[in-house]
Amino acid sequence: MGYKLTKPESYCRFVAFCTSVSYDMYDMPMKNQNGRPLNFIISSQYFLYFGVLGLFLPYFNLYCYHLGFSGFQIGVLSALRSVVMVLFSLIWGGLADRFQARKPIYVGCSFISAAIWLCYLLTADFYLMLVITIAYVIFYGPIISFLEAFTMDVLGKEKQSYGKVRVWGTLSFILIVTVFGKIIHHYSHSIILVPIFAGSLLQALFALKIPNVTLPKKASFTAGAKLLLKKRALLFLFCAFLMLVSHGTYYGFFSIHLEDLGYGSTFIGFAWALASASEILIMVNSDRIFRRFSLEKVLIFSFMVAALRWFILCWVRSPVLILLSQLLHAITYGTFHIASILYIDRLTPDNAKTTGQAVNNAMTYGLGMMVGFFLSGYLYERVDSFTLFAISGLVALAGGILFSPCRHSEE
Repeated sequence: MGYKLTKPESYCRFVAFCTSVSYDMYDMPMKNQNGRPLNFIISSQYFLYFGVLGLFLPYFNLYCYHLGFSGFQIGVLSALRSVVMVLFSLIWGGLADRFQARKPIYVGCSFISAAIWLCYLLTADFYLMLVITIAYVIFYGPIISFLEAFTMDVLGKEKQSYGKVRVWGTLSFILIVTVFGKIIHHYSHSIILVPIFAGSLLQALFALKIPNVTLPKKASFTAGAKLLLKKRALLFLFCAFLMLVSHGTYYGFFSIHLEDLGYGSTFIGFAWALASASEILIMVNSDRIFRRFSLEKVLIFSFMVAALRWFILCWVRSPVLILLSQLLHAITYGTFHIASILYIDRLTPDNAKTTGQAVNNAMTYGLGMMVGFFLSGYLYERVDSFTLFAISGLVALAGGILFSPCRHSEE
């Protein structure tokens, strides 16, 4: 059955629960025209987005490594992706708010980025790949922050159950990273390029099913940014930035680190899949976790576990210990990511949720990853990967210490 709002006062309450959108009609159903619930449509977007990420994150840098790129060149490519993502996540988010065009921008960016990805099939030259990367990320960058904003809209009062929707992305990541780990073992790393295009195109097609929503005209990047300049928000964003800087070595060089230790693509794929599998328990129980513990306490705990995880990787060579450390991904990514989405949602007003998520994504997976990738790429040429993980542990620890005064904050 569709969810209908028939009374004006009910409509007003509904708008208050939404993030940064207002529906075109008072009587808009919460299911699309084919009768499928909105959370199914959103879940399918996570499933496809993270399925593509399951190919990209573990294997694209390895693909570049086997093309003969140096550690510095790989770091530059990774950092460039992040810096362009920072800039254009904010630009697209601001445009979506100002022109009430979140869905058109989301769908357009999905199709265009998928088309640009095909250019990677045409060259193995580093400088041409730099240009392709810039063009690709201009349109790919805002997709995840827009998706998070859509999800907050759909969940309404039930935002603490975000993990139950997001878990489909985790399941997809596990499936893809495991299957292609075995495939790459028998073929080559270049095999990932076509499936990434196919998955991206499929996501763009499914994005057409997202109901059309419009943003209030008063919502703008400037209005949201002013509220995000408060001390509490700035402290959170800076600490979250440090958390993702600490992940630069992991996302940029973990696969290369394992290959240098003598492990094959099957083990590498399994290690990534195990990390994602560990998220599932967190995702499906997210509502219970965040009813019991404050967002601040969950965030601080996540920082400390991240430091522990990187310190473990800076010492161990044993496959068992490496795999056990991957289970900590449930905390360093799972609880941290959900808590961050909810925390920034709480800090931003109802008419600027898209901007809030865009700024959060830009500061963390954009700027944080950019700095992490660049530093890791630069240092990889001068120190070993064990030292890189030690540095990552110190950065995560610093983020947790700086954020720790917030544990007494009022909800």
